[in-house]
Amino acid sequence: MITATYKKYILNFKNPSGTSRGILRTKETWFIILKKDGKTGIGETGLFRGLSIDDIPNYEEKLQWICKKINQGLEKLLPQIVDFPSIQFGLEQAFLSLESNDSFNLFPSEFTNGKAAIPINGLVWMGDKSFMKTQIKEKLKTGFTCIKMKIGAIDFNTEIELLKSIRKEFSAKEIELRVDANGAFKPNEALTKLQQLSALELHSIEQPIKQGQWQEMAGLCEKTPLPIALDEELIGVFSSKEKEKCITTIKPQYIILKPSLVGGFAGSKEWINIAEKQHINNWITSALESNVGLNAIAQFTYTLQNKLPQGLGTGSLFTNNFESPLEVKSGTLQYNPTVNWNFNL
Repeated sequence: MITATYKKYILNFKNPSGTSRGILRTKETWFIILKKDGKTGIGETGLFRGLSIDDIPNYEEKLQWICKKINQGLEKLLPQIVDFPSIQFGLEQAFLSLESNDSFNLFPSEFTNGKAAIPINGLVWMGDKSFMKTQIKEKLKTGFTCIKMKIGAIDFNTEIELLKSIRKEFSAKEIELRVDANGAFKPNEALTKLQQLSALELHSIEQPIKQGQWQEMAGLCEKTPLPIALDEELIGVFSSKEKEKCITTIKPQYIILKPSLVGGFAGSKEWINIAEKQHINNWITSALESNVGLNAIAQFTYTLQNKLPQGLGTGSLFTNNFESPLEVKSGTLQYNPTVNWNFNL
């Protein structure tokens, strides 16, 4: 018999972090803890308030229900919680963790052996010009060759000037630049802005307009001079049929998977398979989980063997994260097996 409990945990940002949706100071997350025959399984259900499709009032009730029904097993439970993708993700982790010899080694590999690293982008948060410039310099100094910059909250011309200042010092061969608009552009102005951004030899832009506008996004993807990556667009699209319709309608250049928001490992794999049939590449991004969820995402990501820089550099954002073997070094995420976990709720 498996027993299951859950617990809420509030992560505190070291510095308030700006997005086009506002300033983040804390991040709520939840953990599912399984016990069986003296073994423990841990999974993080990375709820993201204001972004997750399962950000609804009865979220905790669903966690209670899952804990009561836990002995149905993963295979039977997952289809019953399709509209709770973050709980699907937490359950997948918890069962893998319970079955593992090491609660945190879910996908044993060269990565978890400390012999391989995952290339990642350096994330630059929104703020005033000097704050963003300071972050950019810090990322370059610590060895990142791919930088992702959040845009859409301050004046667009100021953001363009910031990007120009990077390009004056570093060519596209030296530094790959990605931008994430988080849906900040209006459809009637988006193409003009994409043309301005394209002149700066950027790698791609994430979600230029708000999700749910499939025809407008399809038109942009068809005409854009700058590759477009769908991100929020994938949230809340549950059935295989709807996922295929989304991809074949919009025809983006890339898709970005956040396992906490798209149904965990199984949900991510389904999106990847559908996109690959249309010759659309992808990368994986964390969604401000603690190191527990980030660790699971990183290990899963390594198994995919995707050579593009991934969005996994968020472990150092919080003052009260859990000590883990994850380390960011020279623009990569690495796993140091000599460092022990300190998971203490």
